[in-house]
Parts: sequence; structure tokens; C-alpha cells
Amino acid sequence: MDIATILRDFAFSKYESSCYLTLLAHHPSNGSQLSKLSGIARSRIYDVLRGLAKKGIVFEIEQGQYVPLPFDELKKRLRSQFESNLTILEEKLAAISAEAEYEYLITLRGYKAVLSKAVDMVKSSKRELYLRLFPNSFERLEKPLKKAASHGVGIRLVSMGKMPSIYDYQVVHPSTEALIEKIGGESIDVIADKSEALVGIFETGNVDTSPIIWTRNRWFVTANRDSLRHDFYHYFLDQIYERKQSLTAREKAIYEFIKKDD
Repeated sequence: MDIATILRDFAFSKYESSCYLTLLAHHPSNGSQLSKLSGIARSRIYDVLRGLAKKGIVFEIEQGQYVPLPFDELKKRLRSQFESNLTILEEKLAAISAEAEYEYLITLRGYKAVLSKAVDMVKSSKRELYLRLFPNSFERLEKPLKKAASHGVGIRLVSMGKMPSIYDYQVVHPSTEALIEKIGGESIDVIADKSEALVGIFETGNVDTSPIIWTRNRWFVTANRDSLRHDFYHYFLDQIYERKQSLTAREKAIYEFIKKDD
């Protein structure tokens, strides 16, 4: 995308962007010179200059001689205008948007699109993240997860296979391989701040067409968060009753935390 096209996104006309850019490179200039340098017809150049002068983008310093607003100043003005308009937009939309009890369940497809959404959720989380991840998905989320943890976000991770054990509340789901065969693929579950959920299964052989659900529906979020909490209990039960092993001090601490973390 060239500079003139970008300027048109900020409400500059085609002629205005050409005139301003030409004047940046050649100033001061008169209308005749600008017409030749910019390719704008002489019959139009003075109307363009008057329009830019009215906007405070160019200035007539003496009879017929023009200079541009320095680009640094234009940049400040555009940024301020954009932020101001965005604030107004937010206020207006908030005023007309009715609060809804129901939030839609949105279907996402495509591994990259789903993981991109997962990364966004991790980066925007403030308090906690419940996750159930297979190694491939964990690798994509590892860096943003570490950063979130460093900012005080509590990570509760059910590892679906071998991955670094680096979080205080992290367990490995038993019988992962059997589960892949049972459910037909690798699941992904990201529950952020009790308010947002990304849940689904990347079906074996159909990873890029598998439907993954994203939503802020509070009932869906609550149910799936509880599902992940119960996977921690599954781990504890497997340790005690299947493997005939006592819980370690760390595992007991995780159990006590999860039990209270409702």
C-alpha cells in the first residue's frame, strides 16, 4: 500500500494526498509548479490548495507560495483525531447496544485462525486461564502463556501429552493416546477470566475444517471451565486408584486449590 492510499484512509482525496506529498518534497511552491510536479490539472490545483488550507494542512506564506504542515505535526493530528473518533464511537455504540442475556456461539475454522484467537485470549487475560492443550497447541501458546503468568495471571493447565511442567497448577491427563482415538482428534480448551471460551476438537485428517466454538456465553463458559476442573480430579483419581500411588505434597496442594477454585 503506497503513502497516497494510506492518506486517503484518513479522509484525504486523491488530489489532496498527491498535492500534500508533492509539497512535502518541494516547498515552497506555487500552484503552477505543484500542478506540473503532481500531475494535477492547473484548473484543479487551486481548489485543492484552498481545500487543504481550510483543513490546516498547507499554508500560504506569501502571495501564491505554499508550504506543507510538517509531517510530524500531521501525524499527531491524525492520531489525536483517530483516538477522539474512536472514543466517540465507543460511547455511541454503548448507548445503542442492548445488553443481552445470551451471547452467540461463534464457529471458527482453520488451525491458524483458531490458534490466533487462542493467543489473543491469553494476551488479554487478566486473572486466570484454564487450559487443556495438546503439545502442538501448547507450543504456539507457550510464549504468551509465560508472559501472562509473569503478569500475575493464574495458569491452570491440563497437559494432553508431554510438555514442560512449569506452572504451579498443572497436571498430565491420563491415557492421552487412547483419548485421541476415542474423540477423533486433539481437543483445545481455553477458558479466560470466567468470561470467554474457545473449545473444540481438531479432528484427525480435518484439522483446517474442524469447527471450534468461541463464545462469551456465561453458561457455556461455566460448564467448560468446570469440565477442566474435573479433569484435574480425573488425574488425582487415576493416581490413587489406577496407579496405586499416593499424592505428592505438590499434588495435594493442587487438589486443595482446585477444590476451592469455583
